[in-house]
Amino acid sequence: MTPSRDISRLLEIMAALRTPDGGCPWDLEQNFASIAPYTVEEAYEVVDAIARGDLDDLCDELGDLLLQVVFHARMAEEQNAFTFGDVVEAITAKMIRRHPHVFADSDGKVAASDVKGTWERIKAEEKAERAARRPPEKKPHQSLLSGVKAGQPALARAMELQRKASSVGFDWNDPRAVLHKIREEADEIEAALDQGDASELADETGDLLFALVNLARHIGADPEMALRGTNAKFERRFAFIERALATEGRSLESASLAEMDALWNEAKSEE
Repeated sequence: MTPSRDISRLLEIMAALRTPDGGCPWDLEQNFASIAPYTVEEAYEVVDAIARGDLDDLCDELGDLLLQVVFHARMAEEQNAFTFGDVVEAITAKMIRRHPHVFADSDGKVAASDVKGTWERIKAEEKAERAARRPPEKKPHQSLLSGVKAGQPALARAMELQRKASSVGFDWNDPRAVLHKIREEADEIEAALDQGDASELADETGDLLFALVNLARHIGADPEMALRGTNAKFERRFAFIERALATEGRSLESASLAEMDALWNEAKSEE
């Protein structure tokens, strides 16, 4: 098996990895649910490469993301559900359908300002068609929140759920009210800690995260970007601790928490 620029070679490689006799044991153990976290992770790797402006890395990460699509399609093909070709056909049909101003049979043109409106209208029509195809007993309740995509990252989805609810007045008018809610959720976590109930702790932690997203929304901050910034800050300060200890010929394991905390504060003061 040799590398190729042809997508068919990637499909052949995945088929070989999933072949019961002679395939890869790890790949054969996977299913849609077990692969899903890797799919999300690879999408974030693409975003990270873009943020860093590293086009060589972007090329590599896009390949990893493409592999995820091929992996899911192969598992679906094994279940006679759909193939990679069906995925390609579906998205090409969708793009043609959603861009009538580009692929129209007539010479009709759509102004740039009207493109988004056309896109949203066609998406709504497609959604209605999918809903109509579902068996009556499976049709979901059409809530105001039904249009918020379930597959997006939790922080982004929390933000969108809150925006939707806010559109009908279900919201606070003052960020300080959200801050009060955050304190309330922190108190509930403390009560759950006293009870030692792991399930309750997880539930209350989720409530606190949701409230923090709400605060970010009210002050005009993107919670994902804010957390990315804090992650980078944590890495910088922790690296400072490592370097400071290394200059003394010491390891992290040899330092006490109090020593590391003092170095952390030193790093913080220098920023």
